[in-house]
Amino acid sequence: MSSKLIAPSLLAADFANLQRDIEMVNKSEADWHHVDIMDGVFVPNISFGMPVVKAIAKHATKPLDVHLMIVDPDRYIKTFAELGTTTLTVHYEACTHLHRTLQAIKAEGMKAGVALNPHTNICLLEDTINDIDLVCMMSVNPGFGGQSFIENTYNKVKALKKLIVEKGASTLIEIDGGVNSQNAKSLIDAGADVLVAGNFVFSSSNPTQTISTLKKSIA
Repeated sequence: MSSKLIAPSLLAADFANLQRDIEMVNKSEADWHHVDIMDGVFVPNISFGMPVVKAIAKHATKPLDVHLMIVDPDRYIKTFAELGTTTLTVHYEACTHLHRTLQAIKAEGMKAGVALNPHTNICLLEDTINDIDLVCMMSVNPGFGGQSFIENTYNKVKALKKLIVEKGASTLIEIDGGVNSQNAKSLIDAGADVLVAGNFVFSSSNPTQTISTLKKSIA
């Protein structure tokens, strides 16, 4: 895939005006809606539940990129497929049988993603990289929006890209956390394909323009 993707994170949207913000993303140059699901166990925060995801899906005209920051994600794979999820990402650290989980996600017709916390080494994906459609690299510690970017992310992206090429995989690399116009181009140059942007987009005075600027910077 030559074009690089932008996935605004709805965690940073205005929850009281969620439909408005989803429609803004629909009309913008963004490619996906990034939806963070937190359970208060795997991460300290709690975010959306199923009814909210259902409401998001009703208004979204772009693919839903759902990121499960929850324990035992296998319980909900079928549910998220039924809600209209395009890509379902689970955390490496939350999966006892990662290969089985990936197969279960694909069996429901979704693309399978794996998220890595900042401390998790990419070499742990060596045996499954050919089964993974997307690796979501956490460039902040998961669970809270608005954190500052972890600089070691660049090295991890380069190492992951090398692994993907060596294994002949077609896995996309997604960066989640602290993405802005200052680091977007460097992340793409390091090997990233998809950038998740939350606060940077939604706290700006003109989110549509911010998405457009971000998209141009990585074209």
